[in-house]
Amino acid sequence: MRYTETLWAAITDIYQAIIQHPFNTELAQGTLPREKFAFYMEQDALYLADFARALATMAGRAPDEEAVIQFARFAEGVAVVERSLHHTYFQEFGITAPTRQQAPACFTYTNFLLATVATRSYEEGMAALLPCFWIYREAGNDIYRRATPNNPYQKWIDTYAGQEFAEWVDRAIALTDRIAEQASEAAKERMRAAFIHSSRLEWMFWDSAYRLERWLP
Repeated sequence: MRYTETLWAAITDIYQAIIQHPFNTELAQGTLPREKFAFYMEQDALYLADFARALATMAGRAPDEEAVIQFARFAEGVAVVERSLHHTYFQEFGITAPTRQQAPACFTYTNFLLATVATRSYEEGMAALLPCFWIYREAGNDIYRRATPNNPYQKWIDTYAGQEFAEWVDRAIALTDRIAEQASEAAKERMRAAFIHSSRLEWMFWDSAYRLERWLP
């Protein structure tokens, strides 16, 4: 069994909670309120700005040229695949640029990623970044299979269930396995903890959008 397969097995319950969350259930049905989807897209744009910074930090810490190239390509994939998706929906919703600040869940997630890649081990940084790739592909495929015809969110669904995104995810998984091959058992346990923590924050991100989360007070 590959190391990453053990990571995925560790988040079975979290992943089930994600795909069963009302946000994703209603997105698949095409009944998710536009306000909630617009909130989500704005938060996602804010999230990806910090995610790109985390990828750049990992590129700077990478121990070999191949890994540096991989992180640069991941950043390119974020820009090309996902930002074009934001542009499409921002035009539809009449949004010129994200106007909201990061909601609590987005702030918590991005700051966890930035702190992990900067202050923890290189191995933990990779494990913390992986759920954003992997969970989105699996959730995208799941939603694609149960999506209603003429779904207003079909472009989002097609992006994350698409072949191009799947190839980026395969590369991220392969890099994680390669990093784990050189890691000690203690380091692998820390990687596992970082992967699980980011996976929980993925659930929180969708839940935040569904609740239109605000800072209190």
